[in-house]
Amino acid sequence: MSSADGASAVSETRRVPRRRTTVRGPGVRAVAAGSVGNFVEWYEFAVYGFLATVLAERFFTPAGGGAVEGLVRTYASFALAFFFRPLGAVLFGRLGDRYGRRPVLIGVVALMSGATALIGALPTYGAVGTLAPWLLTLLRIVQGLAAGGEFGGAVAVLTEFAPPGRRGLYGAWQSFTVALGLLGGAGVTAVTAAVLGTERLSAWGWRLPFLLAVPLGLLALWLRSGLTETPQFLERTNTPEMRLGWGALVLAAARVTGWAAAGYTFLVVLPSYLQSALHTGFAQALLAAAVANAGFAAAILPAGVLSDRVGRRPVLLAGAVLVVATALPVLDLLRDPGASTLAKALALAGAGAVVGLMAGPGPALLAEMFPARVRWTGLGLAYALSNAVFSGCAGLIITEAVRRTGNPDVPGHYAAAACAVSAAALLKRAPGEASWRRRPSEEAAQKASWR
Repeated sequence: MSSADGASAVSETRRVPRRRTTVRGPGVRAVAAGSVGNFVEWYEFAVYGFLATVLAERFFTPAGGGAVEGLVRTYASFALAFFFRPLGAVLFGRLGDRYGRRPVLIGVVALMSGATALIGALPTYGAVGTLAPWLLTLLRIVQGLAAGGEFGGAVAVLTEFAPPGRRGLYGAWQSFTVALGLLGGAGVTAVTAAVLGTERLSAWGWRLPFLLAVPLGLLALWLRSGLTETPQFLERTNTPEMRLGWGALVLAAARVTGWAAAGYTFLVVLPSYLQSALHTGFAQALLAAAVANAGFAAAILPAGVLSDRVGRRPVLLAGAVLVVATALPVLDLLRDPGASTLAKALALAGAGAVVGLMAGPGPALLAEMFPARVRWTGLGLAYALSNAVFSGCAGLIITEAVRRTGNPDVPGHYAAAACAVSAAALLKRAPGEASWRRRPSEEAAQKASWR
């Protein structure tokens, strides 16, 4: 471990009485460059989720096929892409830890943007038959590889540029741009649907939100081309070669399982669930998702700042416990015909805010569990594994379970169960976590992750 890393580890375990809650100076460029790829990734993530019913009709439902079966196939394609995220995390993580954050992050965002734009240009089932779903699935796999590399690299850049005592805030910007991407996807899809109408949206308008990835990708490439390497990466040669141990990796993945499952359930699956299970209109379902995502976005940065003061685990644990306690009551309220629109809106915003409580400190918590020499690989793989299982499969599991059982409470049970797993993992201390208020030191992270 370098002397700079050691000094940072010592200084970050002390409580800083007055921290700024804004990013200034050189950190602005780092935050913008680190976060922009997350916006592109989660914008596409949201667009695919919000247009799932349209994509099912265009790509997965032959003439005379059932709508629900087509939706299940659409989510199966979605889930398959998630299972390539761990591979992308390892591939791009090893490259980023070896050759630098900047060049690999540039390649990752180019791959993601290109694949997203190509989805908007694909022929449909009516034009090329069974080739259409295969092409869509192939591009989803490419996106999965890129997304697997994006998270670890972005969080590494954000937290390694962060001043002492502010990793929670800097890391929270990753999650905040996720929220902006989800809101952007919801907004663009809603505007497209409102302007074109349902018939034209289904015929060709669904392509437009995907094609918007072209200008977004160009902006991301411009920002990342001006990024410099992080100080901790440049100092990594002072640390010995290491190999990844599964103990810390499994613990890290379990700690963010609830964040992954609850986030996808309440922020992305919700529109399709409201349409298929509660027969809500398309526009109303998108509005509900926008309200939930607004609550999510509003809570992220304050949660990151709070974690700089009281520690990462207490804030994440509070979010996980709240999901367990409120997931089913929120769904009950949404189904209640006597509940007011305001009450339902507050419930949706509250559900999103609880997810934000976990998403704010989550990136910093993962970054602090792995040393700088292999931080991208470690945190990226932990996050990708939890998302592959609990986010990527959420739409498929929830839709199929509701279809088979007719139980509208399935989404609540799913999110609550995942958050219970996270709560148990957060109660377990990793080596070096001497107290709830302190993060692991750099030396402790090495002991936890590399043995």
